[in-house]
Amino acid sequence: MRFVVYGAGAIGGVIGAHLFRGGHDVTLIARGAHHDAIREHGLRLDTPDESVTLPIPVAARPAEVEFGDGDIVILAMKTQDTAPALAELSAVAPPGIVVVSAQNGVENERLALRLFPEVYGVCVVLPATFLEPGVVEASMAPVGGLLDVGRYPRGDDDTARALAAAFRESRFEAEARPDIMRYKYGKLLNNLSNAAQVIIGLGEQSREVVRLAREEGVECLRAAGIEAEHVEPVLAQTRPVQGRERGGGSSFQSLQRGTGTIETDYLNGEIVLLGRRYGVPTPVNELLRSVANRMAREGLPPGLMTAEEFLGRLDGRARR
Repeated sequence: MRFVVYGAGAIGGVIGAHLFRGGHDVTLIARGAHHDAIREHGLRLDTPDESVTLPIPVAARPAEVEFGDGDIVILAMKTQDTAPALAELSAVAPPGIVVVSAQNGVENERLALRLFPEVYGVCVVLPATFLEPGVVEASMAPVGGLLDVGRYPRGDDDTARALAAAFRESRFEAEARPDIMRYKYGKLLNNLSNAAQVIIGLGEQSREVVRLAREEGVECLRAAGIEAEHVEPVLAQTRPVQGRERGGGSSFQSLQRGTGTIETDYLNGEIVLLGRRYGVPTPVNELLRSVANRMAREGLPPGLMTAEEFLGRLDGRARR
């Protein structure tokens, strides 16, 4: 099978690079300067153990790819970009193509299922960085990360098992799981810290804000009857890459690159949505969502306020 990695930034670039090194047929879809750098020089993968440049074929858009029925499309863009990306894909790809969401949040699979019947989710635990065109960093080695996979909304089949096997052949730990969304909801609770990193900065200073955000998240999932499996963070397993310690996560990197958008509407905003549907107050996640969005729109760098300043803007319901 050929893997078409649609959105070859930090996560997509690292997954595509390891699949390529594992002997799989891979095509990347990347944008702008990143696409140009890969096309001209190859994709450089930096890990704690080595730096390699890989001659992976790259396209700028789905229309440049000649899709076949056996292709696997791995979505790796931010959720705010998923709907237009899927529209482009559906215009040129066979309707029965397999679409795999290797993305944060829980909305992407639902968006994909509107257009494609064969949809799979991946619970991604993979510390990666993309700040320079043509270069991605993976902060774990020799295991590149964890990529558990399953059919959406649930189920176990040959495709899920084949995907897990391909990931394992390519330096990832991976299991086929019939209840993959239970793991993705667990990862969602972890990702509620992304906006806190953006607003308050890295380190321990955001711990109380993150605790409050996750408490709201757990209450909302409980009210909605949604099961969430705890997903263990892997930050303790990361190592420096070429002497560089890994910085912040995907949202932090979005602000550093000045993309103008951030995926907080589909992380903290998912909890806000559930809270509104099921009558659970979510002031912490709402404030995280709104402030992080403003920072992205205005091009502000990470670290707008201290934890004390953030907590001071909350009403008493946030303090538990």
